[in-house]
Amino acid sequence: MSDDYYSLLGVEKGASAEEIKKAYRKLAHQHHPDKKGGDEAKFKKINEAYQVLGNQEKRQQYDQFGQMGGDAGGFDFNSFSQGQGAGGFDFGDIDLGDLFRNMGGFGNRQPRQPVNRGKDIRVQLKIDLKDTLKEVEKKINLSKMTICTRCDGKGGEPNTKVKECFSCRGTGWVQQMKRMGPISFSQETKCPECKGQGKIPENPCNVCKGEGRIKTNKEIVVPLPAGVDTGQTLRFQGEGEAGKRGAESGDLYITIVVKDDPIFLRKADDLFTMMPISFSQATLGDEVDVSTLGGKKVTLKVPQGTESGKVVRIGGKGIPHFSGWGTGDLFVEFQVKTPNIKKLNKKQKELLKQLKKEGL
Repeated sequence: MSDDYYSLLGVEKGASAEEIKKAYRKLAHQHHPDKKGGDEAKFKKINEAYQVLGNQEKRQQYDQFGQMGGDAGGFDFNSFSQGQGAGGFDFGDIDLGDLFRNMGGFGNRQPRQPVNRGKDIRVQLKIDLKDTLKEVEKKINLSKMTICTRCDGKGGEPNTKVKECFSCRGTGWVQQMKRMGPISFSQETKCPECKGQGKIPENPCNVCKGEGRIKTNKEIVVPLPAGVDTGQTLRFQGEGEAGKRGAESGDLYITIVVKDDPIFLRKADDLFTMMPISFSQATLGDEVDVSTLGGKKVTLKVPQGTESGKVVRIGGKGIPHFSGWGTGDLFVEFQVKTPNIKKLNKKQKELLKQLKKEGL
């Protein structure tokens, strides 16, 4: 049979949360393995009891289901696999694979996740199309958790001592007892006393209240490589939120959105634009200056007899490849403009009439 948690802590079933905590601290100090006369086995049991009784929700479950024996007592594993335990107990959306992995003998122990690592930040950054031509730097303002400057991220007042957490013995992890209907099992979880750090400052920092980090607005300069395109996400390691008490910082993920340009259309690394030409230029041929995305002009020859829709390629005037090898091309589509009869002067109209007589 399992130990009675109230008896282990020496309190009555109706004890208050403060009475339970006080009893736990007294017994934990008394039986701590590092103390003279300490008892590691007893210490673990006391800690296990406090993890349940010190949590209101877990205590209610413990009081409701009572003490369970070491076996399943006729437990129906067929109904369990269908989401119900003995007596029709509904397990809802519980991940049974995770449940078994955390029970002794039902699977391999899972690796510990980083404790108190800062959160990753994901933002969207809009840039102009011309910003993709070369590496540029962009400034973004973020409201995020940053390292506390008073305690330098340690969580304690300057020159204060940092002691090992007596609950987890400096590991940051404790054994926690869980119950699912007729099943009870032990699971390793983050220590609630030290928040998974394994150490506790004697005097918490007055600014960050012991977290080692505070909320601030910070301007970050991020370099964007040439050739970036809409939908690409860039990762900047360690630029996310600061972790608690010097823990690892999260990362910053920036998703690029390239704004539409009024003149150029981008397709992959190629650019497309339109060049209006007059009827006479299209008929007789000419040379025109075409603007590139970078602002420079390129002289382009208009062949005689050019029709609307004809496309000419200008090599190397597109977007640099993101990989750094080569550059896309610029494609220019000619558009022959039809003269506006309302804006023609008398001489122009006479000339058009003569052309009409000549069959043009």
